Amino acid sequence: MYVIKKLISFSIRINNWLLFLFALVFIFISTIIICVLEPVTFGSYFNGFWWVMTTVTTVGYGDFFPVTVEGKCFALLIYMVGIGLIGIVIGKVVDGFSLYRLRRLKGAVKYYGERHIILIGWNNKAKFAIEEILETDPKIDIVIIDDLEETPFFSERVHYISGDSADEETLLQANVTKAKSVIIFAKDTITDPGLIDGKTLLIATSVSRLAPHVHTNVEIMSERNIKNFEHINVDEFILSHGMISRLAVRTIYFNGVTNIFRQLLSSRVGEDLHKIKKHPDWKTYRDAFNELLRQGATLIADGNYLDINRKLDENISEQAELYVICDKNTFIKINNYN
Repeated sequence: MYVIKKLISFSIRINNWLLFLFALVFIFISTIIICVLEPVTFGSYFNGFWWVMTTVTTVGYGDFFPVTVEGKCFALLIYMVGIGLIGIVIGKVVDGFSLYRLRRLKGAVKYYGERHIILIGWNNKAKFAIEEILETDPKIDIVIIDDLEETPFFSERVHYISGDSADEETLLQANVTKAKSVIIFAKDTITDPGLIDGKTLLIATSVSRLAPHVHTNVEIMSERNIKNFEHINVDEFILSHGMISRLAVRTIYFNGVTNIFRQLLSSRVGEDLHKIKKHPDWKTYRDAFNELLRQGATLIADGNYLDINRKLDENISEQAELYVICDKNTFIKINNYN
């Protein structure tokens, strides 16, 4: 008994990979020994392996069992050593999964996926953004970067990285170089708007240096600070207070306009704004406009240009970025048509 206790104690302390290797060697040797001791009973090495595995995992189906004294004595050894050894191995595996889950919860596990969306800075706007992304695209993953102790959003498709958002190592943990897009939200725990945009600029600079090809959206507090971002790669700016204020003014002159914007900005409500590819048969904007209208969609823009109705007879370039308004089912039909 003393020897067994020492063996178990040693098994707990040794390196996990060494323990797994020892368990495999034990099972392999035990299979050979039992087949040598009782060749008639087991007949093949596979049957011997089957018996060893069912024995050390305490299942014991009873379809094979030793009948000689030598075989039974060896079975006793497996009972005393093998079951304890495999139990420790199984415990190590369970502990490993638990540790991985805890490390992922704490934001300490690197993300290895690609074409994901990174959200930097946690607040209510980030929460709404995640819910909208998950609703819009059922396949894409999301990585949150913040300095919280635990992940603020629990989902199989949401990964959390804890650390300084401007730090290179933290961004690489989120695999920023392989991301599809990065959205940087303003740090609302800072009271001074100038300092908020300054922190955002620092983060955006790090992202631009590591992944200049990745589409980057930045939320800023003051429109006059946009010029400070000119030396780095930022594709779009979100004016946190400015957009809300301008939308509020529009509601004064156009009652119900917020419902229109809500539909366009959310995939959950009514019609939505979608980006589509140019079909080879479309030579002019009129070709595209008429075909899309027939399918139930309205062509409204090419990139930043909203003057489609005034240039219907102009040719569409191969680099065109066409935007339409339609529901989800119509968008799927258009994609199948293209």
